[in-house]
Amino acid sequence: MAMSPEKQAPGQEKLLLDYMQRLEKHKDGRKVVHLHLSELRPVNRRDQHIRTAASNFDQLVSSLDAQVFTVKNSDIFVIYKDTSHHQVETLVQQVRYLFDDDPLVVEEEHSDQKFATWFDAEEDFDTVLQSVQNMAQAARKRQTEVRGRMDARAALKAKQEKGEPLTPKVLARIEVALSRADLSNLVRRQYICRVDGQMIPEQIFSELFISIKDLRETMLPDVNLVANRWLFQHLTTTLDRRMLAMLTKTDSISFSGDISFNVNVATVLSPEFQAFDNNISAGRRGGMMIELQKEDIFCDLNAYIFAREFVQEKGYKVCIDGLSVETIAIIDRERLGADLAKLIWHPDLADGGDEMHERIRSLVKRGGPDRIIMCRCDNREAIDFGRSVGIELFQGRYVETLIADDVRRLELLKLKRRIERSEADNFLDGE
Repeated sequence: MAMSPEKQAPGQEKLLLDYMQRLEKHKDGRKVVHLHLSELRPVNRRDQHIRTAASNFDQLVSSLDAQVFTVKNSDIFVIYKDTSHHQVETLVQQVRYLFDDDPLVVEEEHSDQKFATWFDAEEDFDTVLQSVQNMAQAARKRQTEVRGRMDARAALKAKQEKGEPLTPKVLARIEVALSRADLSNLVRRQYICRVDGQMIPEQIFSELFISIKDLRETMLPDVNLVANRWLFQHLTTTLDRRMLAMLTKTDSISFSGDISFNVNVATVLSPEFQAFDNNISAGRRGGMMIELQKEDIFCDLNAYIFAREFVQEKGYKVCIDGLSVETIAIIDRERLGADLAKLIWHPDLADGGDEMHERIRSLVKRGGPDRIIMCRCDNREAIDFGRSVGIELFQGRYVETLIADDVRRLELLKLKRRIERSEADNFLDGE
């Protein structure tokens, strides 16, 4: 027998629906407020904004005077005792302050769409229940679609791994397609941050790169790109040149602040790089870093030295990318004349013993804490280990999480200041 939408609804929608069904026998003395945060502009309804909004009600939840549900579309439902109504009104007003520059708030008086809708649980129970049931059904539908996409992605990955090998003929066909395609939507940005002992990130610069994973899924579903390492290297040269073209045209992608990008040595020595360089101001070059893979460097060391000297004379910085637990001791950044190096985080670094730790600590101390970047940091262990050996610069998914948390902290601080200004204004008006 097929399950009902209500029973299949996932996450917060299901919890909200279950709560509403239990509330039917205890709805006397209860109220509901529905915050329509799904109507905010996308820039104002990022995860950290929604978490900040919901956290305003934490004290009421702790005191068992309310239950809060944040559903998938970012709306928030607060079900509370009517004895807390005045407090909830104040909290909703504080959340409104958080988004006071959004059209949903600015234009509320002249719009049918309200920031919040208030209900009496006893009088409006059927209306609220119907709304929650609709959300639960929509959530079930979304979950089915997501599972379908995940299954399709898993099938695609398996197909790629067994797919058509990357041959010279296939590569030529791919390069023709890439020359015509708009790759700007495949460009990703990841920040390199200095992280202090309180896990507060300071953004130093960002790396721009074309996502190979997304490229495979969108343009090359039948091709195993890594079947031939050298042909794949040739393909990355083509992608390098497309990246240079996009960086030259500022209307293609936005790249504020200092940036780095990964290219091959052959690309640095190509006419395309010369054309790129001709379109970059001298001042801008100082804020750009060129990342070169260690394999590419040692494939032709003389070509690397020539390319490195060429770009450094122009004002660019050079970074050796891809150092690992196996190569950190044998590849000398200073002897290669590079400005920085990236060390790939792996638990083996932490488990390598005192001798390895002291070796890394010595390398960092000799070059300085801002000369080595710990990259691919997926958890706090990477940050803690890096800091223990003197590394201060980090990159990876965990760092992106720290950035999001810091944004949330700043949003809360901004909200606090707005509330304080509002209270001060009210006090002056009362005077």
